[in-house]
Amino acid sequence: MNNLIRLDLYNQEGYSRGRSGITVLLWWFVQGTLFRFSLQPMYRWRGWLLKLFGADIGKGVKIRPTAKITYPWKVKVGEHTWIGDNAELYSLDAITIGHHCVVSQNSYLCTGSHQADDPTFSLVVKPIRIEDGAWIASDVFVYPGVTIGPMAVVAARSTVLHDIPANEVQAGTPAKYVKQRFEASLD
Repeated sequence: MNNLIRLDLYNQEGYSRGRSGITVLLWWFVQGTLFRFSLQPMYRWRGWLLKLFGADIGKGVKIRPTAKITYPWKVKVGEHTWIGDNAELYSLDAITIGHHCVVSQNSYLCTGSHQADDPTFSLVVKPIRIEDGAWIASDVFVYPGVTIGPMAVVAARSTVLHDIPANEVQAGTPAKYVKQRFEASLD
């Protein structure tokens, strides 16, 4: 037996999902039924369901029925923001998305990981912040603890391991600077 990694000793001591186990199970049931099988244009219905479970959802938010949100009570979405098909908000910690943002299809905002050099593989969680006007393009992975600045763009299929400053376009794995999104100052 490998004595360097001891997954049998793993525990989540000190971590809180923020709600009772029964609430978590009820949300997962609602998300897998009433949320997921709602008709495409029923954005207000899905917003209402998320609010019912503690999410802070702004006016005019459009979340597709195939989007997946682990713990809605840890999610805040600003006004007129879009969350695309199969986008996943793995909200073990807070996920804050500003106004007029886009999180495109198949993107994954991941607030949880594990300590690789810990033999018990301890849980590590850090919040993610997507600021106003930012665009997370298709199939992007955002690492725990990252902030995407206002008006920034992350190109399709990128992996974001670090904060991205305002108005920058970044692409690749890991994401790197490409250019400014808008030439004029955002002041």
